[in-house]
Amino acid sequence: MSKKALNFKHGNSTKAAVVLVNLGTPDAPTAQALRPYLKQFLSDTRVVEIPRFVWWFILNGIIIPFRAKKSAAKYASIWTNEGSPLKVHTVNQATLLRGYLGERGHQVDVIPAMSYGNPALTDVLEQLQQNGTKRILILPAYPQYSGTTTASVFDAVFDFYKKERNIPELRLVKNYHDHDGYILALKKSILKHWEQHQRAGHLVMSFHGVPKRTLLLGDQYHCECYKTARLVAESLGLKDNEYTVTFQSRFGKAEWLQPYTQPTIEAMGKNGTSRVDVICPGFTSDCLETLEEINMEVREAFLLAGGKEYYYIPCLNEDPEWIRGLAQITESHLSGWPTSAEALRQQQEQAAVSVARAKLFGAPN
Repeated sequence: MSKKALNFKHGNSTKAAVVLVNLGTPDAPTAQALRPYLKQFLSDTRVVEIPRFVWWFILNGIIIPFRAKKSAAKYASIWTNEGSPLKVHTVNQATLLRGYLGERGHQVDVIPAMSYGNPALTDVLEQLQQNGTKRILILPAYPQYSGTTTASVFDAVFDFYKKERNIPELRLVKNYHDHDGYILALKKSILKHWEQHQRAGHLVMSFHGVPKRTLLLGDQYHCECYKTARLVAESLGLKDNEYTVTFQSRFGKAEWLQPYTQPTIEAMGKNGTSRVDVICPGFTSDCLETLEEINMEVREAFLLAGGKEYYYIPCLNEDPEWIRGLAQITESHLSGWPTSAEALRQQQEQAAVSVARAKLFGAPN
């Protein structure tokens, strides 16, 4: 239980908080930093559903010792002077979202957090608990819901509050794969790219992959990815044969959602497609999977297979249209909470009355 949660006082009044949660990143592009990050990430039972006893030996005996150095080299290839791209973009998005909501009259805190690595989601929740924050909106950075990502965020939130007596009012955003603001931001991002480089012969929309068994067990991720792609294609006026949906980042020997991104794009190069444009709609921030895998590895594979031009369209990142869309998504979930200056003033007045009554009747404040 939070230490300051024990020091409850009647009339605590704070702004609502929005916690923007992304997957996470190691603290540095080194094998030393990758080991604890990989262990935390791959120990999550939502991410890897192999029986724990078997997986413990595979993870600690094979994957971490051999993969940490290889992964560190990949991270080093995309690392910036500011740090990990995913963390930089997520922090920037939180700052911009706070400012945009403020311009719209909402006085709320917007705080970035990570499921794995830093700033840790549990540390952010701890700080909000100590601050006495009464209302918290959890906003995962995943447009499409998956048990491997969004549900993992929810697990961490629920696990944290199991230890707390005084639980704040919580709202959790499950998905926004078909939200108008999100689709519009993707559309404008692609159009902007085409204005600069002309329109491509074929557009590939690559989503993060998950094991096929998750679909068979009822995970809606696969369907939401295809709906996002269809809505984006319709907004651009694309025909069915002018775009392809694929899934990247396959791990292990099990069958994952298909078609796989790299083999599909390689086949395009071999079959005479001279140019492809690739976008990753499921990632709202550029990261290892987009910058290294898609923009480096898959690019090389396409060119070696005979392709001539390969363009990667960056994630939405700090795009003003995306921040606007993200604010619209946030606003819809803040509805009914006192977030305006006037509503907060009234709340503070009511809190003062509660304190006065508590003192009058001798109750602890």
